[in-house]
Amino acid sequence: MEEIITYENVAVNIGELAKSADTVWVLIAAALVMFMQPGFAMIEAGFTRAKNAANILMKNIMDFSFGSLFFWIIGFSIMFGATNGGFIGKINLFGSGIEDGDLPGFAFLIFQTVFAATAATIVSGAMAERTEFKVYVIFSIVITTFIYPISGHWIWGDGWLASLEIPFHDFAGSTVVHSVGAWVGLAGAATLGPRIGKYNGKPNAIPGHNLAMGALGVFILWFGWFGFNPGSQLASSGMENALAISHIFVTTNLSAAAGVVGALTTVWILYKKPTLSLTLNGALAGLVAITAGTDIVSPGGAVIIGLLSGVILVFSVSFFDRVLRIDDPVGAISVHGVCGAFGTIMVGFFATDGGLFYGGGGGLLLTQVIGVLAVAAWALGTGFILFRVLKATVGLRVPRVVEEEGLDIYEHGEAAYN
Repeated sequence: MEEIITYENVAVNIGELAKSADTVWVLIAAALVMFMQPGFAMIEAGFTRAKNAANILMKNIMDFSFGSLFFWIIGFSIMFGATNGGFIGKINLFGSGIEDGDLPGFAFLIFQTVFAATAATIVSGAMAERTEFKVYVIFSIVITTFIYPISGHWIWGDGWLASLEIPFHDFAGSTVVHSVGAWVGLAGAATLGPRIGKYNGKPNAIPGHNLAMGALGVFILWFGWFGFNPGSQLASSGMENALAISHIFVTTNLSAAAGVVGALTTVWILYKKPTLSLTLNGALAGLVAITAGTDIVSPGGAVIIGLLSGVILVFSVSFFDRVLRIDDPVGAISVHGVCGAFGTIMVGFFATDGGLFYGGGGGLLLTQVIGVLAVAAWALGTGFILFRVLKATVGLRVPRVVEEEGLDIYEHGEAAYN
């Protein structure tokens, strides 16, 4: 019997096709974000010493693996479950029964899982070359099941920051993902103390062993960011979504490029040399900074945000190293924390709808500042509590001989290079 074509059937088929396209786009974006994990691994390993490379790589694969499991078990529901007083989501184990509008739940789950893993892996860079591996496993689990999902619920899960009269705007996670990981890393680095030989009267540079590896990592992250930001549109069907994704691609890329220029120019003026390591981090600074407002700032606004973030990065790295004497081997605190907070606040100025520079008044700017401070207080506070407890119980730092000779052999029984 021949099927009768009706307007209703056509509408249903078009709706299913659009839903399929949206789902496939989110899954592709999730794969791109997952590919950022080797980018982080290459940067952290390249910017640290060869004797600790296997340890760095091990922590990065562990972050993604444990993070995937525990975010699925409980973290996802804490972040996206029905809100309890705007603070925490209703716990619903194993991600069951939770959908995000018209997007199938599994697609949304995996997309959010790769974001959670990103937040966790930022911490490993700030605490590199002196942290006990078994302890790292513990606090990586705590981050993905508790610290990250709760503050994420405030913003992306109908929590109190999303419910303000002018809602907090963090499109793809400058604060939700990057700053949270950085502030926890700051708490960990401060609790650990600096690496042996880092401060002997004055700060001493401890160069990484492979800048080529670090540069490759930056390019991988730049590429993966085209899933991180455009994927957060969560839809690709229809011209409106297609135009939005195209806009986000452009603002993401321009901010990264401007971050390179800002960092390069600043370091060249200050230190008389165009230093590669800080210039590479300038690209990441621009990427992190634009992530909050990539959907609602103009291309010109993206260039300004990226350029300023590259400049701020150089001064921030120097401030943490020389003034606070916080030993951050890869600059994770400055890249993800400081530039993430900066980019989030800049939304209040550069948002084309509601920004101060576009006649929107100071309402959005005030909301952005409140959100940045609240999340920083949460991540720093819980981070310090976590690391103090771990230090007082199971221990946090490897013995001196292990740190001097390298964590690879002592912790893992093998070296990255033979």
